[in-house]
Amino acid sequence: MSPLKPIQIGPVRIDDPVILAPMTGVTDMPFRRMVRRYGSGLNVTEMVASQAAIRETRQSLQKAAWHPVEEPVSMQLVGCTPYDMGEAAKLAEDRGAAIIDINMGCPVRKVTNGDAGSALMRDLPSAAALVDAVVKAVTVPVTLKMRMGWDHDSLNAPELARIAEDLGARMIAVHGRTRNQMYKGNADWAFVARVKQAVSVPVIVNGDICSIEDAQTALELSGADGVMIGRGAYGRPWLLGQVMRWFARGERVADPSIAEQYAMIIEHYRMMLDHYGEFTGVNMARKHIGWYTKGLSGSADFRNRVNQEPSADRVLAMLEEFYTPWLYRAAA
Repeated sequence: MSPLKPIQIGPVRIDDPVILAPMTGVTDMPFRRMVRRYGSGLNVTEMVASQAAIRETRQSLQKAAWHPVEEPVSMQLVGCTPYDMGEAAKLAEDRGAAIIDINMGCPVRKVTNGDAGSALMRDLPSAAALVDAVVKAVTVPVTLKMRMGWDHDSLNAPELARIAEDLGARMIAVHGRTRNQMYKGNADWAFVARVKQAVSVPVIVNGDICSIEDAQTALELSGADGVMIGRGAYGRPWLLGQVMRWFARGERVADPSIAEQYAMIIEHYRMMLDHYGEFTGVNMARKHIGWYTKGLSGSADFRNRVNQEPSADRVLAMLEEFYTPWLYRAAA
């Protein structure tokens, strides 16, 4: 184990480059606050569509919201036209974003069909124009998140990274899959070494990092300057803090007790209700409840019942009922 060194993203110093990945519908402000409590080097927001950001839609404002405890925050934007991306970046900077991150990695069809996200890896001139517009629009540093390429016949991440660096991008994060892989197969951490060798700005490795061992292996194979953790933190907002502590001090921190996990899920649930309102909050929280309770005896049946319950108060009562036997066992 070798300690992670601080990285510099323009004027922003990240002492422990263990970064929370942007994940649509997951890394909203309530979840990011839970992650930051246990430790994260940097939080990245959900991707915000540039046109929605300009129109200041309710959903885009919810996605763009952050809590002071998270600062500095990286705001991720997705779009396909340089003008819209530049204007959205200006708005994000005006609201206090410390970093603007450009999404060129999202593989979902509704994004790529609009020539955004990872579709930009098929059109490097358009990708370059977009990076150039965002860098020129703001004074805060601009970063880029990408995949290895559109498919295995076009692994052009090193070329795109060089272009982005030349245009002023200050950090590159690479998910070790192609767009066509979606989330299938295994992330190729060793490929990220080719991006690391192509640029001088910090490079972050992403994909399938679900444990301390994964983080260590990903860093060894990629030579990257830090790790970005996404799905590995589902139901485990403490994971990034555990990885940070391992690299900083060589210490393994145990998972929170069942009592702490129960208190965490209740607090997280209430934050989601405050953030979204009851109807949307109840619906959005269901996946988190599923992730928190996964692996506990009876959790599958419990999740099935919770997923059909529209009342926030009733869900809270169901959570208490589900966790009470576990809390008694832990106390005994």
